[in-house]
Amino acid sequence: MTDTAISAGQRRPLYTALFLAFAMAATVGTALGFQYIGGYIPCKLCYEQRIPYYVGVPLMLLAALAAFLKLPAWIVRTLLAAGGLLMAYGLYLGVYHSGVEWRWWPGPTDCVNIAAPVDTGGRGVLDALDQFVPPSCDEAALRIFGLSMAGWNAIASLGLAAIAFWGAFRGASAQGR
Repeated sequence: MTDTAISAGQRRPLYTALFLAFAMAATVGTALGFQYIGGYIPCKLCYEQRIPYYVGVPLMLLAALAAFLKLPAWIVRTLLAAGGLLMAYGLYLGVYHSGVEWRWWPGPTDCVNIAAPVDTGGRGVLDALDQFVPPSCDEAALRIFGLSMAGWNAIASLGLAAIAFWGAFRGASAQGR
């Protein structure tokens, strides 16, 4: 093996970080697709659930770069663990929003649409208000197999957190790095 080749032990964190970056981008990309292609207007909590992904994708790309450049293993593991913490926060947000939708607990009192202004099509603002009702956090816009988008986000966040933590802590004690 040459000095520039990446060993199997170095490839695992690289592939894990690349997978996480891709999966996080695909997850938030799906939400954006439902918004911009499907026409589902997100509520305040929906927007908040995207933040861990917006931070996580570049963080996982940084972890992949660190693994590719053969930086010390603790740096890569720390970045993967940070990604796991972000996804754990995403899990919390998804469970919280799902609970609000199922009315298990109250949601925020200010949960209204915070999207860009609505195009009135040359008509008055009052006419546009009659057509566009801002989404409420306690109403699921869509349910797929019984779960709302918040519920599916909780499942995705749980899986991604598990993978990130697995990548961060797998064999760490045996490696001693």
